[in-house]
Amino acid sequence: MNRRPRRFMNQINVVPYIDVMLVLLIIFMVTAPLVNPGQIELPSVGQSLKPPMAPLEVEIRTDNSLRLRDRAQSNAERKVTLDELVDAVKEQQQRNPEQAVVISADKNVRYEMVLNVMDKLQSNQVKKVGLLAKPRAG
Repeated sequence: MNRRPRRFMNQINVVPYIDVMLVLLIIFMVTAPLVNPGQIELPSVGQSLKPPMAPLEVEIRTDNSLRLRDRAQSNAERKVTLDELVDAVKEQQQRNPEQAVVISADKNVRYEMVLNVMDKLQSNQVKKVGLLAKPRAG
């Protein structure tokens, strides 16, 4: 008997995988239109939203002098001391509680002076205190 030795099959039969894939594809194609996408219902408001109010700007110059500018009313600035600054800002925020306060300082001003002003404002319950910076070009 001249029998040849059995050859090993070294290939994968992918036909059953393709059949399963096509069945899954058909199932997804049939069920996809039946699924409702999530929709949200937005609440409505009685009046349009007001634009944000322009902030109060505290300017610290290189000689450590303070200037206060109310951008909401005019761009006129006035020189103030630290205590006058707190009183003026608190008075302004009593009239307009939503008005923010920004601190702008010359880049050569000591960081400690900026922190002193910010700490004084925050310790006197002045809300919405931030720092103003110029964006870098490019």
